[in-house]
This record gives sequence, C-alpha cells and structure tokens, in this order.
Amino acid sequence: MADEPKETKPGFQNPVAGFGVTFKAMFKKRLTEQYPEQQKTTAPRFHGRHQLNRHPDGLEKCIGCELCAWACPADAIYVEGADNTDEERYSPGERYGRVYQINYARCILCGLCIEACPTRALTMTNEFELADSSRANLIYTKEQLLAGLEEGMVDTPHAIYPGMDEQDYYRGLVTEAAPGTEPQVAVSKGEKPQEEGADA
Repeated sequence: MADEPKETKPGFQNPVAGFGVTFKAMFKKRLTEQYPEQQKTTAPRFHGRHQLNRHPDGLEKCIGCELCAWACPADAIYVEGADNTDEERYSPGERYGRVYQINYARCILCGLCIEACPTRALTMTNEFELADSSRANLIYTKEQLLAGLEEGMVDTPHAIYPGMDEQDYYRGLVTEAAPGTEPQVAVSKGEKPQEEGADA
C-alpha cells in the first residue's frame, strides 16, 4: 500500500508563524500622519465638497433641472427650479436653480450627481473638512455652494450677453460680461426696485 500523507501536527511553529506579520511590522517605519497640523495633498480628482459653477460673465450654469437630485442614491440633494425673466435673469436658459441644498449628513460623495449634470454646473472640489457639531450646519445652501466671482464677472441677476443666446454660452463664445453690465434687482430674494427720483 502506498504511504498515506502525514497529517500536519499542530505544534509550536504554527503560533509563531501566525505572529510573523506582527513581528515584521514592529520594525517598519510608522506611517502616522500629523493631521491637522500637516495636511496631505489630495488627488487632483478627489471627491470633496460640491461647487455650483458660473459662466464667464457671472450667470449661473445651473438650470434647475433636478437631475442631480434624481441621481443621488442618498437623497441628499434638494433643488427647486424657477423661471428666468428679462427683468431678473440668473442663467442663460429658461430656468435656474432658485433653491439648491446638499445635506452632507447624508451625502456619500460618490460623484453620481456631477455625472448627471447636463451643463457641468455641479463639480466637486478638493475640500474635505466638512465635519460640524450641528446637523443643521451640514445642510449647505446655494449661497454656500455657488462659486465666487472672478475677474470679468458680474453678480447675478443680470441680462444675457447682447447678441448671444443660450447655445452660445455652452459653445464657450461668452468669455466675460459685456461692457456696462449691471446687476438687476433680485425681486425673488426680497430686493425692491429703487424708485425714480429717490435719494441713492
């Protein structure tokens, strides 16, 4: 008869082999990061806090379509759209995002919302410090998410660039605000038109 394979005898060497990984790690250099004193640089495409972008003249890219809210698996985004008018215009199209909120107590920073956005209005920054002591403070509003004004931009609401239409904005033909562009009265935000002849 052929010799049967010998069974491995549980002995002294098995526990020692199990601690092999532990013994190797004891002599390796520690990888402790001194956060927050020394912040590590994030990857270029890191998924951090969201940002609502503007066109080069200052008009908002968000058209209030709510596709980002529908795509969000955590139901963390709330959007209310409203119609633009010639007297109060926030975006080049027919509609804009009147209310925009992201609840970072729910958000899992997956990035599905930015994939769903048809106008590239919503992107993600490298900012990752979102912790807070209050749940209410974790609900970011449109004012907190909207990108700041850069050189050549005029704050919304204001008229569309003369001679341009919505498609020209998305083709990149508008590079800055038209000369003489002035902000319109934001009636939807509670501003009242200044009466003619009233003291400034």
